[in-house]
Amino acid sequence: MMPRKLIRNEEGAAVVEMAFALPAFIVLVWMIVQLGLVFRAMSGIQHALGEGARAATLWPVPDTDEIEDRMNEAVYGIGPGEFTVVDAVPGEADGSDYLDLEVTYTQPTDLLLLPGPTISVSRSKRVWVSESD
Repeated sequence: MMPRKLIRNEEGAAVVEMAFALPAFIVLVWMIVQLGLVFRAMSGIQHALGEGARAATLWPVPDTDEIEDRMNEAVYGIGPGEFTVVDAVPGEADGSDYLDLEVTYTQPTDLLLLPGPTISVSRSKRVWVSESD
């Protein structure tokens, strides 16, 4: 028969509980950091689209290569992700000229020891440009 003192002894229970909870907490904090990197990249995407829109509304209207170069210079972000400025697509709707600008950000994630999902964020903006007449 076991002594009652051993059955009721709860010394070290906090250490065991911490051993179970700490790895999950560390992974959760790491995921929040990676999500913060994606939000920073989204801010860089919006900034690049704004700079491209600003460049597209100038008179005389610059060609699409100049607009894309301006967007590539303006985009910012850190981490293992990759920014891609998609070719500006000129179009015409109701007699008005416009450009469709788009920037894409792709970042592979990891959960410290395990690979995570690849996050891809894309934003686009339609810019009405000055008429060339």
